[in-house]
Amino acid sequence: MTTDVTTGRAVLVLEDGRAFHGVPYGARGETFGEMVFNTGMTGYQETLTDPSYHRQIVAMTAPHIGNTGVNDEDPESARVWVAGYVVREPSRVSSNWRATTSLADYLAAQGVVGIAMPGTRALTRHLRERGAMRAGIFSGDALASEEELLERVRRSPGMVGADLSAEVSTPEPYVVPAKGERRFTVAAVDLGIKAMTPQRLSERGCEVHVLPAWSTAEEILALGPDGVFFSNGPGDPATADLPVKALQGVLAAGKPFFGICFGNQILGRALGLGTYKLRYGHRGVNQPVQDRRTGKVDISAHNHGFAVQAPVDGPFDTPYGRAEVSHVNLNDDCVEGLRLLDYPGFSVQYHPEAAAGPHDAAGLFDEFCALMEGQKGA
Repeated sequence: MTTDVTTGRAVLVLEDGRAFHGVPYGARGETFGEMVFNTGMTGYQETLTDPSYHRQIVAMTAPHIGNTGVNDEDPESARVWVAGYVVREPSRVSSNWRATTSLADYLAAQGVVGIAMPGTRALTRHLRERGAMRAGIFSGDALASEEELLERVRRSPGMVGADLSAEVSTPEPYVVPAKGERRFTVAAVDLGIKAMTPQRLSERGCEVHVLPAWSTAEEILALGPDGVFFSNGPGDPATADLPVKALQGVLAAGKPFFGICFGNQILGRALGLGTYKLRYGHRGVNQPVQDRRTGKVDISAHNHGFAVQAPVDGPFDTPYGRAEVSHVNLNDDCVEGLRLLDYPGFSVQYHPEAAAGPHDAAGLFDEFCALMEGQKGA
């Protein structure tokens, strides 16, 4: 399986005026988004289809992308969500028995404007020093002077203040049945859920009712769930007032709760904590996270540009009893998890479903099931 060599000219322009030149990869045209980088050496198909990347241009730091092509089994959603794609050296050949098409053809078919360029290392270093920022990729008829392209980038929206979860959520509820005997009913609020997450719950005997991002506490609780889950998702958590209000209703009802990524930030806000924008975020499959209760370190998969502000020196009071920071990132001491001490609820900032990525944290789904089992026996 082969793809044509990329031809023509493409340019990536950052909002601070830095420009990178290369050739088109995927669709031609123009696209805008927040410029971020992903350090994963594998899992490009899962990255592309992760709704948390909505309105972001993703640069891959691994130098060779597309080796295994694209298949019908690994997507995390029904479409590509990244706004644009940046690679160093695209593979000319797809070598995998599951591949149905090449990555280049897949991007073109999905209308994803990309660029292949030699400067991905320089781009990553620039973002680490200057922080994530708006950017645009331009090729074909969209090309113009760099001054004009920069002006277009600066007219595009930023990520701070962006309320995006409703744009990526399921429009209608659906059910993922339990595998084997049904042990629990889980209401999962889709803020940008990855397909593997309800599958991980299903494998543990959970019948998962996936609900739209705008679901109210009354609608969630009307299902009579044994537990409630809030998913990952894109955007600024400071704008997510409806999910915060819904979660406060769930907590007041005493239902076991588990949240990941955006769901962790929603729990933080529901507890009265603030959130803030990270300089360049955590995106990859190699982040070391320490459980502060046990000292155990998990290598974990991440995709977030915001974090929770919380006291790390001990338990703190919330409207729902005492809580604590349960996990921290060993690279930068970022808060990576919250746990309620007087209530059956917890959350983490990373992705224990690990698609793609390490499975160190998969036991968190078992902890959630244990909370639900405990409530049933209470």
